[in-house]
Amino acid sequence: MSKNGSCCGGGGCGASDRPAGRAPLEQEADAVRTAVREGYAAIAQAGAWSAARADTPSGDACCERTSASPCCGSAATSSGGGGGGGGGGGGGCCGPATFSPQQLASAIGYSAGDLAATPDAANMGLSCGNPTALASLKPGETVLDLGSGGGFDCFVAGPKVGPLGRVIGVDMTPQMVSKARSNIASYESISGLRNVEFRLGEIENLPVADASADVVISNCVLNLSPDKPRVWREIARVLRPGGRVAVSDLALLRPLPEAARRDVEALVGCIAGAVLVEETRRQMADAGLTDIRLTPKPQYIAAMNDWQDPLYRRIFEHLPAGTGPGDYITSLDISARKP
Repeated sequence: MSKNGSCCGGGGCGASDRPAGRAPLEQEADAVRTAVREGYAAIAQAGAWSAARADTPSGDACCERTSASPCCGSAATSSGGGGGGGGGGGGGCCGPATFSPQQLASAIGYSAGDLAATPDAANMGLSCGNPTALASLKPGETVLDLGSGGGFDCFVAGPKVGPLGRVIGVDMTPQMVSKARSNIASYESISGLRNVEFRLGEIENLPVADASADVVISNCVLNLSPDKPRVWREIARVLRPGGRVAVSDLALLRPLPEAARRDVEALVGCIAGAVLVEETRRQMADAGLTDIRLTPKPQYIAAMNDWQDPLYRRIFEHLPAGTGPGDYITSLDISARKP
């Protein structure tokens, strides 16, 4: 974390003024990746998104301090959902702040069975949907998770594909890969399975062979990429013929005002990098995917408004009078097939 007002480190990681849809220069793309990597390294070390915000040296950079609390939400508001975020405990500061990671997962569709079978430290409150449910996973399938973080969705997917299946998580942040690998022993003890592995790599350059995955999943990660068309081409490359995509992500119903789009904290929170729903459809079709289905899930944004999440309050401040985040942002279930 830096002291210059950036939650994700560096000197600013928002998108450039380059027109929408035009590929960023590689230098700009690397700056975005570096900033996101630094932000998620801090989250991995803290154990949860909100806990990482609590450790920020500058209170004004990420949080609205109050006389009642050293940060924007007290730990007391996050009731004991337990250790979904490992040492972070959820609640607290500037993530989905008033719910624990476990409560957030329950609110967006993970079953009690999913949560009970998953190492507590794998869930850091970074989800915006449940791609494993969308994927309707089957025994024996090979699943690839893009931006796997602490391994939460990989560990949810593992029992669904069973002992003959395989789950591969890819993340570009070394600290996240280390955290996920450290959770494997707990997963194996709980499930009795040895079918999950984690690889270090960028989702624009997947360390996975051609036509090797039956299903590609991802949870609130693709919009962090500075080169989304390339991500979709990579997804098409690694899928077997007939393979399918099941992604939960944030998307835009209409363009955000520039001030909100460039907000550094919003980038790490997955908002500023989001693109319009129809742009996602076009990128997927250009990559050769078919049977594309994009299903908005406004309940997630509505819930974040109800929770008075500080990130969403900051975005709200940049919106025209009479509008709210739900008029611009939606959680999106994304599914498709490779012919």
